[in-house]
Amino acid sequence: MFSKLQAVANRYEEINSQLYQPEVAAQPELYSALMKESAALRPIAETYSAYTAAQEALAEAEDLLADCGGDKELRELAQQQLAESKEALRLLTDELKILLLPRDPNDGRNIIVEIRAGAGGEESALFAAALHRMYTMYAEKRGLRTEPVNENATELGGYKEVSFAVSGADAYSRFKFESGVHRVQRVPETETGGRIHTSTVTVAVLPEAEEVELDINPTDLQIDTFRASGAGGQHINKTESAIRITHLPTGTVVECQDERSQFKNKDKAMRVLRARLLEKKQQEQQSAIAADRKSQVGTGDRSERIRTYNFPQGRVTDHRIGLTLYKIDTILDGDLDEVVEALITADRAERLRQNENS
Repeated sequence: MFSKLQAVANRYEEINSQLYQPEVAAQPELYSALMKESAALRPIAETYSAYTAAQEALAEAEDLLADCGGDKELRELAQQQLAESKEALRLLTDELKILLLPRDPNDGRNIIVEIRAGAGGEESALFAAALHRMYTMYAEKRGLRTEPVNENATELGGYKEVSFAVSGADAYSRFKFESGVHRVQRVPETETGGRIHTSTVTVAVLPEAEEVELDINPTDLQIDTFRASGAGGQHINKTESAIRITHLPTGTVVECQDERSQFKNKDKAMRVLRARLLEKKQQEQQSAIAADRKSQVGTGDRSERIRTYNFPQGRVTDHRIGLTLYKIDTILDGDLDEVVEALITADRAERLRQNENS
């Protein structure tokens, strides 16, 4: 591990030296690539630097303890420094193990979030709207940008389906554990008997693909146009600006009617199509390790029930890690960090365990 850490530290210093060279600054693409690599290596290099400093402090404390003789105060000082240095080394070692875990190649990507109403009719559609609000508020609090892609609204303000793009630093890493079935338990406003209904909503988080990553043959696409429409006949366009794209080899169908411009809708639809095809490609590549993935937090299986929102008890439970929080209102207002951080920690712990056992 430590030879790898030293190599990272050396590379980090080398990159930072290159960034100050005029010939590098004159090449925007190279400069940008080096900046990204430097940012990726910085946490490891800085933590390793703290680790070596703690090692030096430990050696000094051991020397001081050996040389203090009968000086009681000096011995106590050396013992305190020794204990602090050992604890610092223990914590930094754990942190370095986490930092050296293979990074999910999708973590730095922008994403497309798709939310679809499931079982429960209009109540499910209303909760799809609540999740859409929760995610857009969470993105805003994290400094991420959101952009509507497509929506199919109901007359009562819900969504049969809604999708939006999220862009910014590590968008996928903050949202990737949200894929799956979200269950809501509450008394619908239309329920006169006060009975609690259970409904479901399915969420899919798709990492966006760059155009160069996927070779999509234009002859494989069937592109149809139609008039956009909304709930109750609202937002109806007089022109056929809505776009439906079918990828014939896979049967993948995407639609976009958010923009009034046909060209903008086509561009957004192609972004969603690339994201779906990338996900399909990555799932096929990972099929050989499917059994291992099932044991991890971040399976991304959309058929799996991952979370329950119980309104009568004010409770949110994430079933994958057994986390229960009695703060449903604040979570639905976008305060998701406590849940997300717990999922990230559980995922890291599982991957560390697998590394140690391999």
